[in-house]
Amino acid sequence: MARETNVPNMTQCLVAGGAAGMAVDTALYPLDTIKTRLQAKAGFIASGGFRGIYSGLSSAILGSAPGASLFFLTYEKTKSLMSSLPEHQQPLVHMFAASAGEIAACLVRVPTEVVKQRLQAKQHKTLAEAVRGTFLAEGLLGFYRGYLTQVVREIPFTCIQFPIYEYMKLWYARRKQRAIQSWEAALCGSVAGGIAAALTTPLDVVKTRVMLSTKGAGGQKPEYTGIVSTLSRVAREEGARALFSGIVPRTIWISIGGFVFLGSYEKVKETLLRAKLFSHS
Repeated sequence: MARETNVPNMTQCLVAGGAAGMAVDTALYPLDTIKTRLQAKAGFIASGGFRGIYSGLSSAILGSAPGASLFFLTYEKTKSLMSSLPEHQQPLVHMFAASAGEIAACLVRVPTEVVKQRLQAKQHKTLAEAVRGTFLAEGLLGFYRGYLTQVVREIPFTCIQFPIYEYMKLWYARRKQRAIQSWEAALCGSVAGGIAAALTTPLDVVKTRVMLSTKGAGGQKPEYTGIVSTLSRVAREEGARALFSGIVPRTIWISIGGFVFLGSYEKVKETLLRAKLFSHS
């Protein structure tokens, strides 16, 4: 059976995903820094305020391209494998494909996220110092602090975002009776991302607290560890409102990010497919 023309191959997924990841992380990094500092227990000002809002950018860039590439490769291939399912089951397909994509992407994303957030919160001054300090204090597993928390946060996020995104694209294409353009897909991604971001902010707060926790001298247990315990502790000690710390910059950041990320991905994918670049992989 011939390959569907709108289904990218492995190399096209990697190239389009990598370009999208670098575009969004570079463009919107300052908002991510502000969000992280708002969620830190030390508080916004103590964590750096508006100073050095590009702290940790190098770590983010190192992880953005491979992380996004892995996500879209897994997402597209899983969708393709499940494409024979009836249309009314497609939202479940998108949820499963997006979840699989996030689990794969987090293998790359979490180590860079740990280093990035510790730089953003001013726990370390340089990338090399952050990497060395994390390794000496916690070993290799220290770079995967918060992996489960990140996955638990990302799966609900993608299970909300991608079914909405895919439904909006399909609805708009049917309404216009033509294929959707990349900038229109970007608008769909922006709306879907904003909704998902607002609803999953408490999980993002938990992820930030866990990733910023480090072992003390003598190997004392980190301040925050489990998902449920961190969630209940923040609510108990700081009130339910603290679970929505950073909701405004997070929603703005991901709404704009959804536009840039998904719009860039769709545009690069469309260009590669149309020009038949990397089409023999």
